[in-house]
Amino acid sequence: MQALEELATPRRLDEIAAHLGVDGRAAYDALERRLLAMTRDGQLIQNRAECFGLASRMDLIAGRVLSHRDGFAFVRPDKGGDDLYLAEREARRTLHGDKVLVRLAGFDQRGRPYGNLVEVLERANTVIVGRYFHDRGIGVVVPDNKHINQDVLIPEGASLGARDGQIVVATIEQQPNQRSQPIGRVSEVLGEHMAPGMEIEIAIRSYGLPAEWPQEVLDEAAAIPSQVGAAEHGERRDLRELPLVTIDGADARDFDDAVFARRTAKGFVLYVAIADVSHYVQPGSALDREALHRGTSVYFPDRVIPMLPEKLSNGICSLNPDVERLAMVCEINIDPNGEVRRAQFYPAVFRSHARLIYERVEDWYRGTQEQPLADSPQVAASVVCLYELYDVLRQRREERGALDIDTVEPRFIYGVNGKIDRVEARTRCDAHKLIEECMIAANVAAAKFLLKRKQPGMYRVHEPPAGEKIEALGQFLRELGLHFTMDSDPEPGDFAAILAAARTRIDKRLIDTVVLRSLKLAVYSEENHGHFGLALEAYTHFTSPIRRYPDLTVHRAIKAALLEAPIADDAQQRMAEVASQCSMTERRADEATRDAVSWLKCEFMQDKVGEQFAGIVSGVAEFGVFVELDQIFVEGLVHVTELPGDYYQYDAARHALRGRASGREFSIGQTVEVRVTRVNLDERKIDFRLVDDGRGEPRRARRKRR
Repeated sequence: MQALEELATPRRLDEIAAHLGVDGRAAYDALERRLLAMTRDGQLIQNRAECFGLASRMDLIAGRVLSHRDGFAFVRPDKGGDDLYLAEREARRTLHGDKVLVRLAGFDQRGRPYGNLVEVLERANTVIVGRYFHDRGIGVVVPDNKHINQDVLIPEGASLGARDGQIVVATIEQQPNQRSQPIGRVSEVLGEHMAPGMEIEIAIRSYGLPAEWPQEVLDEAAAIPSQVGAAEHGERRDLRELPLVTIDGADARDFDDAVFARRTAKGFVLYVAIADVSHYVQPGSALDREALHRGTSVYFPDRVIPMLPEKLSNGICSLNPDVERLAMVCEINIDPNGEVRRAQFYPAVFRSHARLIYERVEDWYRGTQEQPLADSPQVAASVVCLYELYDVLRQRREERGALDIDTVEPRFIYGVNGKIDRVEARTRCDAHKLIEECMIAANVAAAKFLLKRKQPGMYRVHEPPAGEKIEALGQFLRELGLHFTMDSDPEPGDFAAILAAARTRIDKRLIDTVVLRSLKLAVYSEENHGHFGLALEAYTHFTSPIRRYPDLTVHRAIKAALLEAPIADDAQQRMAEVASQCSMTERRADEATRDAVSWLKCEFMQDKVGEQFAGIVSGVAEFGVFVELDQIFVEGLVHVTELPGDYYQYDAARHALRGRASGREFSIGQTVEVRVTRVNLDERKIDFRLVDDGRGEPRRARRKRR
C-alpha cells in the first residue's frame, strides 16, 4: 500500500514488483498472491487493464451487505462508521453477507449516507435452505433465512424430485445480477416441513455449521488411546488422591472442569483442574484444523454439534469419575477477603472422585436432601468449603462493581412422540454460581499469567458502552425518576448501582432489559482491553477447551510460557486471525441456536391458537408490543393495530407506546392477558391480541402468590 501511494497511480504487477525490488520467481509469486488477497479484502482494486490501485484513493468502501426483506440493503463498512444505504436496484445484485465495494453517492434528507455498488468481492452464500415450490413449470426455493430476500430459481429437471412444500437445500449456480435473481439446483431434500428435528437440520445448513467429520479427523481421533497410560504421566504432578469433583447439569456429557477447595491459615486454596485437550490436539493437525473451523460446540435443545469428535469430547478428554485424566491445573491462594495472593499453573494427572449435579449439591448443602453427597467425607468437606469460598468471591464481585443480570433460558421437555410437551425455565441455584465464580477466578489468573510473561494469547474482551448508548440510558432513567451521573467514560460500578437500585422496583425487568441493551457484545481479541461487565482489567477463557477453541489456544500459550519457548515473529498476527475466527463462530452458533429455539416455540404454540395466557410486556417498538407468556417463556407480538382503539405514539426514551387520546401506556414489565391469534412457523412469528376487561381496557394478568 505504501508502494502504491509512492507510485501515485494504479500499476501492473511487474511495475509494483520492480518498485519493491522483488527478485526471484518465488518472491514474485508471493507478491502476486498478496495483491490478489488484498483485492479480495477490498484494500485494492484491479481494473480492466489489470492494474492494481488503492481502493481508498478511488473513494471506495469495503463492507458486508445487510439485506432487508423489502429488497433494499445496507453496507456495513469493514473499518467502521455509518452503514451505507443501497437502493433495491443496487442491492438486487447481492445477497445478505456478501462482501462488496461501494462508492459513496451522497446523503439523504436526514443526513444518512447512501452508495452505489461497484463490485462484489466475495459471495457469502453458496447454498440456501428453504421450502421448494413448483408452479406452472417454474420451481423456486423460498429461503428460510429471512435475511436472504431473493428466491432461488430452480430450472426444470434440477429439483431432485422435491415435492411442493418440502424443505430442501439449493446450491446456487448463478449468483444474482442486475437482470436475474439467483439460479440454482436442489442438492438435498431434507424432508417435510413439520418433520421432527427439522429445525436443527435447517439451522445447520442455513448457518453453514460443520456437522460432518472429515475422514482424516476421524482417523486421528481413532488413533488416540482410550485410557491414560503411565508413560503420559511424565513430569506431571500427581493429584490422583486429591478429592477433585465435577459439578454439572444432569444432562451434561462432556466434563471440562473439576474443583476442590480447602481452608488454610491464610484463607483458601482453590484447585481448578481443566481437561488437557492440548495434549491430544496438536497445532496444525487435522483435529486442530477442524476444531478451529468449528470454533465452538453448538448446543441445540435436543442435540449437540461438538467441536471435537466423541472419542475426545466424551471420552479421553472428559473428566469422568474414577478414571485417570490429564489436566492443566490452576492452583489459587485466596485470602479471607477474596483477594488472590498467588496463582500457579501446571500439568497434572488426576481422577475425579465424584460426578455431582448442581441441584443435588444445592439440596444437600441446604439440608433438603438426606442422602450423602458422595462416599468420601473429603468431597463433602470440599463442597462446604466451596460454598464458603463462593460467599467471599461473591462479596468481592459486588465490591468491584461487576454486573449481575439474570436472563431466563428455555428448556424444552419432549414427550414420547418427539413432540414438545412443555417449555420450562432453566433455573440457576447457588451451585451454578459457585462453579461460575471458580471458573472466573481461573480465567482471570490465566489472563494475568499471560500478560506477566508477555506471552501472545487470546483475551475475552468486553468494552465499555458507546457514548450515545450511555446518553440514551441516562435519559431513560431520568424519565423513571432515577438520577445517576455517568460521564462518557463510565465505570462498571455505575451500571451495577443502577441494577441494585432497581432490585426492589416493580419495573426491575424494564431497567434490566434497557441496561443489557446498552452494553456491547463481548468478543475475542489478541489484545487485552479488559472486561467491562465483570469489572476486570484482564480476562480470558481457559476453562472449557473441549467446547471452545479460544480455551485450547490459551492452554497452548500457558504451556509455551511454562516451557519458555521462543515466540514466533508472526505470533501476534496469527493470534489476531484466530480470535476473529472464534468471534465469528461464536456469533454463528448463537444465531443458529436462537433460530432453532424460535422454530420450536412456534411449533409448540401451533395448536394453542385461540387460547388465553397471562404474560408480561418484554419489548416495545413503533409497530407494537412484545409479550412473553408466563410459565412457558414464549414471546409474541401484539401489533399496534391490535391495541385498544387509539393513535399510539412511540416514546423511544421511555421504551413505551402511549395512546394520544386515552393516555393508555404500554411499557416493558407490564402484566397483561393475551389471546394467541396466529402462528407463522416459516417467519418464526407468533401474534397475540390483548384481552380487554369489557370496558376497552386491557386486562391485567392475575398473578398467583408465591
